[in-house]
Amino acid sequence: MTLSSQMNEASKVCRISLSERFDFHCVREFREAYEAVKDQGVKHFDVDFSKTGFIDSSALGMLVNMERYYKEFGVSIELSNCNEQVKKILLIARFDKKFDISFQ
Repeated sequence: MTLSSQMNEASKVCRISLSERFDFHCVREFREAYEAVKDQGVKHFDVDFSKTGFIDSSALGMLVNMERYYKEFGVSIELSNCNEQVKKILLIARFDKKFDISFQ
């Protein structure tokens, strides 16, 4: 398993915890994780990068697709616990304009 997800029913927050690599091999599993909670009334996602040391362009695409999927529902998405390498990539891609990002 490359990631895990947990939905807090009370707060309607879903945390998706990524593994060391967030890349092309995670596409289906990541999409299934965020789509699975749509009918549960999710209001916020916390995508946790605390274990992630590598992301590629597929990861950026997955995050954009997630944002598009939930945009009309007003669901917020936070990219949390990003290390320096992940931070650089996200800032170069200007993801700070589209997502709330927190760094380690």
